[in-house]
Amino acid sequence: MSLTYCNVHFTQQPDKVVYVSNALMKSLNLTGKRSVHLRLGADRIPAVVKPIKKAGKHLYLANGIRNAIRVPKSGSIFLRNSQSDEFQIGPLIGVLSDGSAGSGSQPFSSRTGFLKQLLREGSKKSSYIFVFTPRDVNWQQETIHGYFLNEVGSFTRKKVPFPDVIYNRLPSRRAETSANIIQLRERFIRKHIPFFNWSFFNKSDIYHLLEDDPEVSRYVPESYMNPTSEQIKDMLEKHQFVYYKPSGGSLGKGIYRLTYLPKRGYFARYRNSSGNVLLRFKNFASLYRMMQARHGPSLRNYVIQQGIRLIEIDNCPIDFRFHMHKNGNNQWVVVGIGAKKAGKGSVTTHLKNGGSLLTPELALNLAFGDRSEELMEKMKQTAVTIAKAIEFHHKHLLGELGLDVGIDQNEQVWMFEANAKPGRSIFQHPQLRAEGKASVEHILDHCLYLTKFRGRDGS
Repeated sequence: MSLTYCNVHFTQQPDKVVYVSNALMKSLNLTGKRSVHLRLGADRIPAVVKPIKKAGKHLYLANGIRNAIRVPKSGSIFLRNSQSDEFQIGPLIGVLSDGSAGSGSQPFSSRTGFLKQLLREGSKKSSYIFVFTPRDVNWQQETIHGYFLNEVGSFTRKKVPFPDVIYNRLPSRRAETSANIIQLRERFIRKHIPFFNWSFFNKSDIYHLLEDDPEVSRYVPESYMNPTSEQIKDMLEKHQFVYYKPSGGSLGKGIYRLTYLPKRGYFARYRNSSGNVLLRFKNFASLYRMMQARHGPSLRNYVIQQGIRLIEIDNCPIDFRFHMHKNGNNQWVVVGIGAKKAGKGSVTTHLKNGGSLLTPELALNLAFGDRSEELMEKMKQTAVTIAKAIEFHHKHLLGELGLDVGIDQNEQVWMFEANAKPGRSIFQHPQLRAEGKASVEHILDHCLYLTKFRGRDGS
């Protein structure tokens, strides 16, 4: 396999001809060849080769070629020689999301800004990159009516073949479990299109994946899915406090911090629409009745987790969001870290529940002083170890993970949650914007790796 960088141009000739500059002919070992197969995404077509005298590496596509394989635009792109007579233009990268049809400049709601950033950076890396929704797929024609970004930064719709890789950023946990989306994912996989970040994790998924792995199970607090009332009571007596949270929840919604103090009773701390709530109960039975009254049958989808006494700043617990990525060499790396400080009286450190965002350096300096770098390195090594373990036990492609990590008051590192589609709120911090850009670049580099559009030097 060889990989060459070139400039693609369009000509108006109707024939199925590619005009190749001398330098590109030499680079591709095309001298003497009269025909090749040209490919974009899943589309492939035979083409006549005609050399032209022009300095630099240039490829001119006649209209017959451009229209047949639906090349979306001219410009700098890669040519990959996958077989002796086949040359692939690309990569063609599809980003799966969802949004409101006909919503003008914000077709993907609050995600539009991030998706535009992804498309801008992808174009800089010489990729054909577009966003699409499940509604945009035509399975009969094997095409997608995707959203590309034009020169002025607006979306433009173009029909392209099925891509070389799909990055899944569907935003809805509920939609992903629908029969249509399950079928969509499986149909792309049957066509051998790499599809990474398969779906959201449930909390119980991660605990089951890691519970029998001796290398990483020690980092996961004791946890049980769908606990009985007896298990909840036993956990409270064993650990004094626990977290009781919905398996498929996010943003801290529906989470309880339950505490047992032998001489004072049972306490439940949670958040409702009015703010943080703290209730006291004389016995466990009355505590459990309250939760049953609030949630009914949905309590069957809850997880109970051992409470961990985290390090604190101003008497408020601190944990850390590690934004992990596969890089262009298929290795897990830490790209961004945000420290989250819980709000007064809050069950969690989530920003929407009154938490605040700090840089990890500031948080660790306040907690550990001169030893902050040592603790940072310990957390980073643990995060990479956990990411590798999740990938090993997970049966689908992963390229990105968000890990919620904490340090207890004995300096033990813990992992509380793993997210297959982590939010990007930590990158809103002024001092973490460079990490936000690096996150986007790692997504694209992993796409290049999966499509084999990377040179041996990683470029």
